[in-house]
Amino acid sequence: MLKLNKWFGIASVFLALNVGAAEPAANTSGGYPAKPTAASVPATSSASTSKAEPEVPNKNIMQNFDTLKSPQPVDTGAKIEVLEFFWYGCPHCYSFEPELKEWLATLPKDVEFRRIPAIPFDRWTPLARTYYTVEALGETARLHNEVFDAIHKDKVNFEDQKAQLEWMAKKGIDRTKFTEAWNSFSVQSNVKRAAVITEAYKIEGVPMMAIDGKFTTLGGMNGTIFTLNALIEKARIARKPAPAAAAPAKIDAKKKDKPTKPAEKPLP
Repeated sequence: MLKLNKWFGIASVFLALNVGAAEPAANTSGGYPAKPTAASVPATSSASTSKAEPEVPNKNIMQNFDTLKSPQPVDTGAKIEVLEFFWYGCPHCYSFEPELKEWLATLPKDVEFRRIPAIPFDRWTPLARTYYTVEALGETARLHNEVFDAIHKDKVNFEDQKAQLEWMAKKGIDRTKFTEAWNSFSVQSNVKRAAVITEAYKIEGVPMMAIDGKFTTLGGMNGTIFTLNALIEKARIARKPAPAAAAPAKIDAKKKDKPTKPAEKPLP
């Protein structure tokens, strides 16, 4: 699991997310710190437990977000760009997929969404290559969620190239075409670019959402979608051109040049 000092350095945030006070050691397994197990939570009396009502997560809250010190260029032209940095091996990315899919069904017309397989560590590269190979074959819509299922539900080891190729074949992907795409210049170029973008955004944990090259916020939290929509609106306002300065009032040239008639003297 990754160390996310920027997100979890404040004790109140830890309490709100039911995360233990001790920060986990950094590693490369992906995702943000997990919630504590039942064994790590102090026991309560049966009386108080029986009276307590189940907690309902409040998703209509604004969670932490970062404003990038160096705004990044976007590839979406007039549309607001939303990126999801993810890793197929990350369990939090996997659990976030249903909520993200639901949000994508309501995607505003002025917003364009793209996925970036994050590569903050070398060992994340093979699964980034898997994503771009599937994309090159035009199978992202069909196989993206199934790759997640294979890794987290069926425990298929995608780091084993033979096992991955076997799984792809079972899904109707031609072995030769998959291998050719895997080794293609376009896929390798996309992987290298993903690594560059990951570094530019200073991604240290996933899932991470980036909005229009200006803001980042963690995915999979109680207020992620609410925060995401709020930041999109913030980006939308920032894109609006500043109102033009009011033009100076026009002066009628004839009136301007016309001499002032002297006042008539009263008769004696």
